[in-house]
Amino acid sequence: MVVNLITKEDLQEFKTELLEDIQNLFQIKISQQKLWLRSSEVKAILKISSGTLQNLRINGTLSYTRVGGTLYYNYKDIEKMLKKEQ
Repeated sequence: MVVNLITKEDLQEFKTELLEDIQNLFQIKISQQKLWLRSSEVKAILKISSGTLQNLRINGTLSYTRVGGTLYYNYKDIEKMLKKEQ
């Protein structure tokens, strides 16, 4: 019967490797996410109506940029808003 001993150093090394792997996964997710979203995409993410989205714009809760006749929202602003609600 083979017995393997795990030391504190082994556990620390495992923890470090695991944290690095998790951070790399988050970096991949962020790089794949679009930076600017259209109104329809924001409504789908937040599960809100057009009127609610308009109210968020009017009261300054969610900033936006208008290009021609299309409104775009920064994904990072949406993330910040969601974190504040939690």
